Amino acid sequence: MVKITGEYQGELHCVAKHEPSGSTLVTDAPKDNQGRGEAFSPTDLVATALGTCIATTMAIAARKHGVELRGLRYEVIKEMSADAPRRIARLATQIWMPIPESHPAAKPLVGAAHSCPVHRSLDAAVDRPITFHWSA
Repeated sequence: MVKITGEYQGELHCVAKHEPSGSTLVTDAPKDNQGRGEAFSPTDLVATALGTCIATTMAIAARKHGVELRGLRYEVIKEMSADAPRRIARLATQIWMPIPESHPAAKPLVGAAHSCPVHRSLDAAVDRPITFHWSA
């Protein structure tokens, strides 16, 4: 169990605290939804969670294969729905891998990416493709 606490600070800004570490982050509503876009929006954090979860889950799986994924890069493009109700419609992820596709660990790592807890927790209505770019 992990406790996250927070407070609404007005002007569509919130602050959240990760109780175990004491780390904090702030959020703001996006410009296209009455905010100033001065920080991550709550839905930006979902996209961030997906990218970091994929990378972390792959790194855990890579350890089992004696592979270090240092240098792995990711990008998540979040698209909101055009119709009501407002929701995340698509989270397209790209992963730049520091190993070639021919590496023996490549296939299990692709499986790990699709099995990360955030990917599995998202509603099936959210399109969430993952594209891999392998090193030469």
